[in-house]
Amino acid sequence: MRDYINIGSAPANESCAQVGDINYPEQSRKECQALISQLRRELGEEPEGAQLSVKSFQHDFGSYHEVVCYYDDQNEETVNYAFKCESELPYSWDEKAKEELK
Repeated sequence: MRDYINIGSAPANESCAQVGDINYPEQSRKECQALISQLRRELGEEPEGAQLSVKSFQHDFGSYHEVVCYYDDQNEETVNYAFKCESELPYSWDEKAKEELK
């Protein structure tokens, strides 16, 4: 069965766009895409059956975006990759991500 795990919207020690900011939708998607790229650089491409993606969630103050990793809960390789993305979330943006965010 296909499931997903929330990864976040930015590295652990970095600030990120906040719901309600004027340019939140564009900036948050840009940050999420930069995080996906960085995760792929650091952890490798997703194995077949897993997928890093930007997902929108509803909140009292509006929609917000996070990176999620979809995985097949019957496929150990995809489960391990998804939980590795969560547990090894970078602490800060790497140089390539900083360039992407300019």
